[in-house]
Amino acid sequence: MHPEIHRIHLQETNSTNNIAKSLLLQQEALGAQKGILLVTTDYQTAGRGQRGNSWEAERGKNLLFSLSLVPSEIRASQQFVLCELISVALCEVLSCYTDGIRIKWPNDIYHRDHKLSGILIEHDIEGTHIARTIIGIGLNVNQAHFASDTPNPISLSQILGHEIDREALLTETCDTFAAHYHDMLTAPDSTLWRNTLHQRYTTLLYRLGIPALYRDAQGTFSAILHHVEPDGRLRLEDEQGTLRSYLFKEVEYIFPNREFNHLI
Repeated sequence: MHPEIHRIHLQETNSTNNIAKSLLLQQEALGAQKGILLVTTDYQTAGRGQRGNSWEAERGKNLLFSLSLVPSEIRASQQFVLCELISVALCEVLSCYTDGIRIKWPNDIYHRDHKLSGILIEHDIEGTHIARTIIGIGLNVNQAHFASDTPNPISLSQILGHEIDREALLTETCDTFAAHYHDMLTAPDSTLWRNTLHQRYTTLLYRLGIPALYRDAQGTFSAILHHVEPDGRLRLEDEQGTLRSYLFKEVEYIFPNREFNHLI
């Protein structure tokens, strides 16, 4: 694994994000924090997803881990770059296993119309910069059956028809993220590097340019995903040609056939 990554493994915990943050704060208090702290577990008793959802994961079958960083060089206004970085890194790794890997805004990883991975990012902001970041990841690897039908889960083994080496996949994912993170922090032209990452993120967006139904506070409407701003705002173009702008949790994509959730 990448030399800047320091790993702690727990057989069971409530949430790797909680443990990662606690350990990071302890390291900071001792003045010993450096590199990237990786917390992994075989089972979470209180795994969290976006929008307050729980994350279903069978014991010992999937990847459940958190990466803690101190990205003090990154301004709070630029925090979406870390969302793009981990999303692109996951897509790059998973695309080596199968095609059809996309990013459902802002940072769910999809295989076609099914959710393969979820990411929960938590920032602590101090002044104008990010003091610390915890990136929690749940990646469905070898789970064969899901009790929940939300949100249309699938595992890599279901896609490929065979089990996958979880440790190898974890190493590939963390090493790819760490390499990109290091490149970002050391790039001679940070603006150019971030623009390149943003373009890569954009090309990987789920249903980019495809008409679909969405729902916001005013109701349901048809639109295409036009682009995502560098600050993370989603831009949808409706049937009247108007570009609508949304922050996270302000709009919902409506799946055309919810019944497929029960077909896995």
